[in-house]
Amino acid sequence: MASLVRVGVVDSGFSRDQAAAVDAASAFVVDADILVQRAAEYDALQHGTNVIRAITTAAPTARLVVAQVFGERFTTTPSQVAAAIHWLLEQQVDLINLSLGLRGDRPVLRDACAAAAAAGIPLCAATPARGDPVFPASYPGVLRMTGDARCSPTEWSCLETRYADFGAFVRSLDSRSAGASIGTGYLSGHIAAYLARGGAADVASIRRYLRENACYFGAERRTG
Repeated sequence: MASLVRVGVVDSGFSRDQAAAVDAASAFVVDADILVQRAAEYDALQHGTNVIRAITTAAPTARLVVAQVFGERFTTTPSQVAAAIHWLLEQQVDLINLSLGLRGDRPVLRDACAAAAAAGIPLCAATPARGDPVFPASYPGVLRMTGDARCSPTEWSCLETRYADFGAFVRSLDSRSAGASIGTGYLSGHIAAYLARGGAADVASIRRYLRENACYFGAERRTG
């Protein structure tokens, strides 16, 4: 019998038609330079909606706990993301999806990721397939996820490059979003499905599972 898996999602929220799968939601916003927690609103950007669709395509029975850090614009702060992670840990999620990347390394965000590691909660964070490092993907112990055009929705790749650990399907179901964010969502879904089948929840076991069951190995080689 499958276990119930709760996936924390740090993003722009969820759509009305996804509400039935959401166990809890909260927004973390900066108002007059003060970080405050508020009731979540439905997704205005559709980014979180598409990420959640990726997660639930790979893991249809997953339950969701949503921390909203984007409102009407794709801007957030390390403090907002850190507060979202701490709140998700309080909600006792089984893993956390972060389909986002911030350029700066900030102690508040580093400490939140360390708290998740200490609690044994895997973090799946988006990273570009090439380019400068982003956070929280670059922190120790975080699973660095990206998109891989070779993969179908049921496949993933083991990259293990200087940029990313794993890659997955790159396009949202409505084809409006693509890239590392969606790939991260699919990989979180694949991990949630693995956990639901009784897979070991520690990061080392998850890495081993993804490595041993990948369909592609190494970075995609592009010609032309």
